[in-house]
Amino acid sequence: MKNEKLKIKISIADRVYPLTVFPHQEEGLRKAAKEIEKVIKQFEQSYAVRDKQDVLAMCALQFAAKSEQKTIDNSNQVMKAEEKLESLNQLLQEYLG
Repeated sequence: MKNEKLKIKISIADRVYPLTVFPHQEEGLRKAAKEIEKVIKQFEQSYAVRDKQDVLAMCALQFAAKSEQKTIDNSNQVMKAEEKLESLNQLLQEYLG
């Protein structure tokens, strides 16, 4: 059945987290966990940070910043598209009027 949930285990920062998820969520969660592990290793190597709490906090900040930046970038793209559409609309009005 599609609505049946899976029991999976995700490992982050040397801890295992049992989760119950829908099948369509599993791949995204596993990829996210791999990405977190990659960032953790980068922080540990680059900054010689050993405290997992500090590494996880920096990891969370990096992911949140990326998400916020995407929101800002998308908003800017929408504004530019709206400006272009408004200009095209004005040209059409002038041409038709």
